Amino acid sequence: MTVADEKNIQIIEFLESMGYSSYSVNGYKVINRYSEPEKELDSIYNGAALRNISHQAIIELKGKDALDLVHRIATNNVKSLLKEGVKSTIFTSEKGRIISLATLMNFENYQILVCDRSNKLKVMSWLRKYVINDDVEVNDANSKYNLLELSGPQAESFVTLICGNMVNEIQPGNFKIIHTENILFFVIKLPGERNKNKFWFLADLENTKRLITYMNENKGVFNFNLIGEESYNIYRIEQGLPAAPNELSDEYNPHEAGLIELVDFEKGCYIGQEVIARLQTYDKVQKKLIGVKFNHTFENNNGLVLLDDKGLDVGKVTSYAVSQKLNAPIGLAYVRTTHIKPGTQFSIKNSDDKIVKAEVHSLPFIK
Repeated sequence: MTVADEKNIQIIEFLESMGYSSYSVNGYKVINRYSEPEKELDSIYNGAALRNISHQAIIELKGKDALDLVHRIATNNVKSLLKEGVKSTIFTSEKGRIISLATLMNFENYQILVCDRSNKLKVMSWLRKYVINDDVEVNDANSKYNLLELSGPQAESFVTLICGNMVNEIQPGNFKIIHTENILFFVIKLPGERNKNKFWFLADLENTKRLITYMNENKGVFNFNLIGEESYNIYRIEQGLPAAPNELSDEYNPHEAGLIELVDFEKGCYIGQEVIARLQTYDKVQKKLIGVKFNHTFENNNGLVLLDDKGLDVGKVTSYAVSQKLNAPIGLAYVRTTHIKPGTQFSIKNSDDKIVKAEVHSLPFIK
């Protein structure tokens, strides 16, 4: 077990001490539920929901050439990222396929990258591969930091209550260090879903524990709740948010995943640039990520094939959940661009050979 894994377990043990149960996913622990899914989802849609995302990969870059390196190999322009600036970008392969979606934070003397845990070793290896004569050091930083995410329409007001008015001066895509109530942490303001801002809190273990406790004890009239992975996955699919390894992998490119806004076509060369530019110029995208609504529930097996009315393979289901808001099973799927018009009908054959009907639904499912 690595030091980073031990730190992840420590924050989970703290949450377990509050009465919550955890389970393991790919070698790390998460909390599946803090309360009823209805209550957690109500907070993220109507209040303020706090999610522990310390299981995400946190990578530290040191050296004067770190920003140049990321700029040189990733899709977005980060070379001029100012101190306390934040920007998302994508690492792509030579074939323009997704290695990882990542969020970069510039602390001036060092940078932090946050990406999905399943991609951590791949991203670290990819960065090191292109360090030639550069002054860059790539380190696993999960042992140093924990990361929390606060989202929902009440998040901005709740953060002001917790951090003070200083947080109102932070523009989206920026962060500041906060010292309040004997708690020291960085607060990062990011554009979120449904035209609302969301917030990340980056801190060491002890300050993270104090921050969670302080939020719980001072929620007052706010509709504040911790949100577990089960509820978040439902919300993610309802909002059409791709995630690794389901929708973000080397099977797909940024055009297909709906992440083309994270590609800067003016910045010049990066790994995979020629392929991505060619797809853009000649409109050669063969499939796209869409929403799918099913006529009844089924046992989901990753990679279930979508069939058209002639029985031909036209796509693949990548994520599945039962939406309580829609009172229906829904999913995300990569489907051929010839079959993505809302209302298009499909069928899938489940593992028990039962036929399930499916229909294309525009994203997000819930606005």
